[in-house]
Amino acid sequence: MSLYGMMRTGVSGMNAQANRLSTVADNIANSSTNGYKRAKTEFSTLVVPSTEGAYNSGGVTTTVRNAVSTQGVLQYTTSVTDLAIQGQGFFVVQDPGGQPFLTRAGSFVLNSEGQMVNAAGLKLMGYSFADGEPTATANGFNGLEPVTVAQAELVATPSRNGLLKANLPADAAVVAPANLPSANAATAEYSAKTSMVAYNNRGEQILLDVYFTKTGTDAWEVAVYNRADAAPNTSFPYASGALATQSLTFDPANGKLDGASATDITVPVPDGDNLEIDLSSMTQLAVDFEVLDAEVDGAAPSAIESVEIGTDGVIYAQYADGSFRPMYKIPVASVPSPDQLQVISGNLFAASPESGAVRMGFAGQAGLGEMVSGALENSNVDIAEELTSMIESQRSYTANSKVFQTGSDLMELLVNLKR
Repeated sequence: MSLYGMMRTGVSGMNAQANRLSTVADNIANSSTNGYKRAKTEFSTLVVPSTEGAYNSGGVTTTVRNAVSTQGVLQYTTSVTDLAIQGQGFFVVQDPGGQPFLTRAGSFVLNSEGQMVNAAGLKLMGYSFADGEPTATANGFNGLEPVTVAQAELVATPSRNGLLKANLPADAAVVAPANLPSANAATAEYSAKTSMVAYNNRGEQILLDVYFTKTGTDAWEVAVYNRADAAPNTSFPYASGALATQSLTFDPANGKLDGASATDITVPVPDGDNLEIDLSSMTQLAVDFEVLDAEVDGAAPSAIESVEIGTDGVIYAQYADGSFRPMYKIPVASVPSPDQLQVISGNLFAASPESGAVRMGFAGQAGLGEMVSGALENSNVDIAEELTSMIESQRSYTANSKVFQTGSDLMELLVNLKR
């Protein structure tokens, strides 16, 4: 082995241990950084071709890898907008230039525009419910937009879905066709009546009168009117006809709707949307008329008071009237090899040829982790392990420096021999 090779090997070892100490220093410095992934220096030999009877010293090369796939411990907080992923996956954030990145750091707050941003000022991205239930773009970031949960305007939610569960008296008298409520005559008769409140597009309350009338053996008619059109004192005739009518038939064996019967009724709410009322739980039993359950969605105009985030990543706005409305669904991104992602300042990651392309999905699906609101993922750095690595690197650095010093001393001795 040449003296130059000996000295080169010593320097190579010193540089390798210096790199290791650098990663240890970064790990310790970021041990309290949310979402930070531990860096580790791996060594491999550098062999220089040698001839028979002679040895050429090589050295050591270093490769830095990040333990991106290793989960950090979750620390729970009191902020709903603090997010963590329990399991595999990443949040998608966007920088001011519109470039998307991946991150595990979920310390989000609302900026002046009501957008959720992290400590680096990057915006959390999600899919909007504006056009209905969102779907993820499997192979790209298309369709994502900054999650905005604050708004200055009031929002009204029209009624679209309802439920009515009641019992109709089996011994009710049959009403003649000319006197059915659907005929809207002054002589109208009915077997039972209830009312339900719905909301139109402006958030105005619309009171719906629901009439149940026996038309034959085990046969009933359901007619729905707008209370605002009712005649004074008598209700019938209403100023306009029935908003909707439906026929129900019951199985005499059990008093439930038979297989041929309709199970719902669609009511066009005045100045609103179509309201579909579920009637599948209606019964005809030998007891008086009784409403067991009645529900209609929709809400009067109100402002957002708080935000809730589910384990599936859906962000719900809670309004002053207590109602909830889904606003965004936060996706979870993944790559085939997370530990090969490119590490970028700000607890960010970007796809690389080694990591594979980014794939999009939702929490709890296809092996992706669940969304945890009110929690942050701590760094996955183990301080005790880092201190041990630091001591090992310090000793190795000292040993390599002695190799270099010995080579230098031998070289000096060789030069002095010539003299």
